[in-house]
Amino acid sequence: MALWRRNFRIGVICHSDHGSQYCSRAYLDRLRTQQLRQSMSLKGNCWENACVESFIHSMKVETIHYEPINLRCLKRRIVQRRSL
Repeated sequence: MALWRRNFRIGVICHSDHGSQYCSRAYLDRLRTQQLRQSMSLKGNCWENACVESFIHSMKVETIHYEPINLRCLKRRIVQRRSL
């Protein structure tokens, strides 16, 4: 869906964990077909991605949770679209 909705440049890096869906042959073939690059954290190193996860959490809290209800829904949609 994200590939269809957005116009990615060649060589965009797709970062993921070691979930089975991201290690599957079909997923890897799709990345190669679309000329995207795969990136995974080292196995067992949960701290490698901690800074990014902390930043995303802070961004969501600051842009969604502290706004009036009518703006909260709009900002939630914006954050969800950007994370596709």
